[in-house]
Amino acid sequence: MGLLTEGGYPYVSGDAGLWCDRLVRGLEQHEFDVYALGHGPRQEAGNRRVPLPPQVRRVRTAPPWTAEEPAYGRRARRRFAECYEELAGAVCAGAGTAGNVPGTEAPVAAGNLADRFGSALYGLAELARDKGGLGGALRSDIAVRALERACRAPRALCTAHEARVSDLLTIAAHLERALRPLSLDWYDDDALGAADLCHATTGGPPALCGLLARHFHGVPLLVTEYVVHLRTHYLTSGPHTAAPAVRAVLAAFHGRLTAEVYRAAALLTAGDAHARRWQERCGADRARIRTVYPGTAPEPYAEAGESTPWTDPDTLVWAGPVHPAKDLETLLHAFAEVRREEPKTRLRVVGAPSGTEGAAYLGHCRELAARLFPGGTEGDRPVSFEETGAPDAYAAGAVVVHSGGADGFPAGLVEAMLSGRATVSADVGAVAEVIGGTGLVVPPYDPRALAEACVVLLRDPERRARLGAAARARALELFTAERNIAAFHGIYLEIVSRCPVRRAAPDEPRPFAAPAESLGAGHWTGPADRVLPRGVPAWAADTTRPSVEEAR
Repeated sequence: MGLLTEGGYPYVSGDAGLWCDRLVRGLEQHEFDVYALGHGPRQEAGNRRVPLPPQVRRVRTAPPWTAEEPAYGRRARRRFAECYEELAGAVCAGAGTAGNVPGTEAPVAAGNLADRFGSALYGLAELARDKGGLGGALRSDIAVRALERACRAPRALCTAHEARVSDLLTIAAHLERALRPLSLDWYDDDALGAADLCHATTGGPPALCGLLARHFHGVPLLVTEYVVHLRTHYLTSGPHTAAPAVRAVLAAFHGRLTAEVYRAAALLTAGDAHARRWQERCGADRARIRTVYPGTAPEPYAEAGESTPWTDPDTLVWAGPVHPAKDLETLLHAFAEVRREEPKTRLRVVGAPSGTEGAAYLGHCRELAARLFPGGTEGDRPVSFEETGAPDAYAAGAVVVHSGGADGFPAGLVEAMLSGRATVSADVGAVAEVIGGTGLVVPPYDPRALAEACVVLLRDPERRARLGAAARARALELFTAERNIAAFHGIYLEIVSRCPVRRAAPDEPRPFAAPAESLGAGHWTGPADRVLPRGVPAWAADTTRPSVEEAR
């Protein structure tokens, strides 16, 4: 299995790295070659790699992008210009048009643009393999001029017509970064070409690597998206990030690339129905999508889940990485309403800040809590901020609150369910799908509704116990790591069983390489010129085939 990762396993921890490590360790019957993108030689030299199980045969990382670029001759430059201009034309073409073909007015089906994009992409990949890379060409004036012609074409995107020279340079730089996987040396017979299956653990560049392995060697591709890559691009490319022409062209490029990945993948896996709907809207075939929930190890939460009494029956708990998307402000305002109804209630916010943005947001939330609940020292205030101890906090608290976090799978909510705690959650992302009637779900960004639901559960211990028991049973049935690993084991076998054997080493056994009849007793050879009865295969008359006794 060629495991394609980006920004995570096997070098750093975190949710993505933890899931990959658990998957590899759980599927010990398979051999894995890990291909990691997004890491330079400094991290490799720092020996930050996590301990790997024996089924991981080797790890390959992307080479430094500052490596010396090959020199292109005139013929290679012409070949690059043709492929890149075709790629730019397919990207900049408006919906339902013929793209950058001058003088063309008749509408063309979207499939034609997809074919043009795929043909140009694979043409660039073949050129990169022949010449040893594309980096210098992707940054050249040839690329910028091709983008300019595509943007200025009569039937191009309306917004692309407004692109200035600075916008074209920005687009070219972004495309150079996005197409860097084309220049990797991972597509030889002794690398991804030797894999039986490529598993891209996220969309984007890892999926592009799997796409090229499929193109060059016919290796089937499996793409897992717990967060849809194209959706992430849409959300992070707001009006403040770039000019409208840049955002329009780059959105079109990532849309074309995602559609090509979805078309070529043998199967796609989504982490929940929310991600699955996004994949379908972005062009994926519904018949080739499987929903595989992320798994959580239940052992750390077993003690809390199996013990009914609460240490702090008047405590609300929020746990997770602190980030603006988690909407802690709504929770703090809601808690102010809760305190008016239940003055003894306390709130524990457990989680470390996520990056510099998370640290700034944590400081803002501390200031907001100090304004809403003035007086007293840090330890005496009804709101406490802690960075560690989520399992203990779940065990102590009476109600776990999930106030926001629309992106990705709500892993923190599953941890609370495994702890046997009743939950109050904002209806964002896959929350309602995960809860499934075992907790209270309220509209997002509504402090009053959030406060009312918390008060209802704080005043009803029996209902809290019933909901907590039901939540734990649901989580153990659907969201454990064991179930996740079993699902991917079945998917691996499903994909590989449909693919032919692509190589035959002389000393390597080949199951199903011979018909079952050849294992029966007796001779299956005969005169080459004899007439065979109808329905008897032609190989039965082959005198060169040894008999069973001769083979033994």
